[in-house]
Amino acid sequence: MVTGMLHSHYLFVVLFTLIYLVKTILLLSDKEELLEKFKQKTKIAEMIVSFGFLATGIFLMTQMPQVPSLMYIKVVLVLASIPLAVIGFKKKNKVLATLSFFLIVVSFGLGEHIKKAKAGDKVSAEVVDGKAIYQEKCVSCHGDNGKAGILQAKDLTVTQLNHTDIVSIVANGKNAMNPFKDVLNAEQIDAVSNYVETNLKGK
Repeated sequence: MVTGMLHSHYLFVVLFTLIYLVKTILLLSDKEELLEKFKQKTKIAEMIVSFGFLATGIFLMTQMPQVPSLMYIKVVLVLASIPLAVIGFKKKNKVLATLSFFLIVVSFGLGEHIKKAKAGDKVSAEVVDGKAIYQEKCVSCHGDNGKAGILQAKDLTVTQLNHTDIVSIVANGKNAMNPFKDVLNAEQIDAVSNYVETNLKGK
């Protein structure tokens, strides 16, 4: 589910950015008639995209074991861009409209930066303590090879989950498995998830 929401969020962000790019270009080009036509034709679509953008973003934040500080900055930029856009396009104020689009682009860039930073942390985390955390927290139910199945624990060698989904389950738990988000920090959860994915899955 988390993976699906992640893809949906990315799609909503791209569509949201494209809509405001077109509106900003039309406003700066003094094509007010075309701008009004575009706004009328995309009014409902823009509402759906905006809601989807915010809803999926909020959901994904709730699934993070630890929310990065840059994520809060991204949220503030997005929230700030909305009233600027409303006022800017309503009053045909080019400065406010351009500033709003700039904030949207910056927030999109921050999102990509956060994603790349997490991917980089994944590798270093596994080297440091991924296996050790698994041995301490997971072996009692999953076993050394991931196949023990104690207390109905899933066979980790046959899982089809990707890294994001594994992180979510480790953090939030599932069925009889307890959540670890209050026991392990984000780096530790990422590390043990990466260990499962690279050393047990498919073995």
